[in-house]
Amino acid sequence: MLRIALSLILLFSLVACTTNQAPISAQFDAVELLGSTSEGFARAYSPKPFSFPRDHGPHPAYQFEWWYYTGNLYAGARHFGYQLTFFRSALSPNAPTRDSAWGTNQIYMAHLALSDSANERLYAYERFSRGAAGLAGATGEPFRVFLEDWSAEGSGPAGMQMHLQAAEGPVALDLNLVSEKPPVLHGEAGLSQKGPTPGNASFYYSLSRMATSGSIMLEGERHNVSGTSWMDHEWGTSALEGDASGWDWFSIQLEDGRELMYAQVRTPTGLSYSFGSLIATDGQSQALVPEHIELEVLNTWTSPRSGATYPVGWRLNLRDHAINLEIEPTFNAQELPLSIIYWEGAVRIRGTQGEQPLSGHGYVELTGYGPQPGGRVR
Repeated sequence: MLRIALSLILLFSLVACTTNQAPISAQFDAVELLGSTSEGFARAYSPKPFSFPRDHGPHPAYQFEWWYYTGNLYAGARHFGYQLTFFRSALSPNAPTRDSAWGTNQIYMAHLALSDSANERLYAYERFSRGAAGLAGATGEPFRVFLEDWSAEGSGPAGMQMHLQAAEGPVALDLNLVSEKPPVLHGEAGLSQKGPTPGNASFYYSLSRMATSGSIMLEGERHNVSGTSWMDHEWGTSALEGDASGWDWFSIQLEDGRELMYAQVRTPTGLSYSFGSLIATDGQSQALVPEHIELEVLNTWTSPRSGATYPVGWRLNLRDHAINLEIEPTFNAQELPLSIIYWEGAVRIRGTQGEQPLSGHGYVELTGYGPQPGGRVR
């Protein structure tokens, strides 16, 4: 998942702590300055062996890391989409040599979002903290990532059973996730290239089908839910190529037991890079051939809050697999009005493979379509 640029916002918290609520534009300028060097950090140049639950945990030698959970859940006929994400950013390659419990070179950010499709309403929240003094952090054995009382914890063989908890305002999630397939290693055995430059890559795997059950509290009402989740975990030390203006990312879970991940990096004049994986019912995956993929925008939506215009309907054609899918949001207004403004929401899928009908659901992330703090378009 292409979230390297978004992870730079982790530095926002350091600036906010030292500027005593400086104007957003000044904070964002400092973010860019602080995140301008990657010297001394490890980089993703070649594939590596993965081991779980260890690799569920943090990789502090790399500058950026994120854990993404998204899912489609149902309480009877009522649909909810959810997102719980944790970002880690290192301000320097080495931890400070200080006695203070507050000393750290790690900054964490987390996002919580809930899409209430029946009422076409999105709830979205964010938190920031330093990775010290028990405020935020991550471990691999056992797996846990947390920011205050928002957390994801693993248990069972290789940590493939996970428990998510997060609450803010009128929203609370308490979910149990069980992976039904082994981890999907994207790219070349988990080395996911983000552009032609050597080292402009990350290590990236997904748990693409996680049976999910638990509860959602919304506006004081408890909903017992079940459905399916998707987990992405990615880490590296790199940035998008210089002309990149944003990206589109799709996770699709088909009712026939297969999954699909597709992502593309946009420039002002077209695409600079794209990649993806098709996951079979037995968990085996194969990389998609970019030249055989067609993505057509069918509809757009303009946010009344930000003024950004997003694509909100697509036709995805995988020519070498004879797969044709139409993708549409459960509702359009799923823009997250956070420190970085982006669209991430639940979608429905219908289509065909040859003569056979296909259906499913998924999640889509869209960045770089509107202005960001400081008046920039990312």
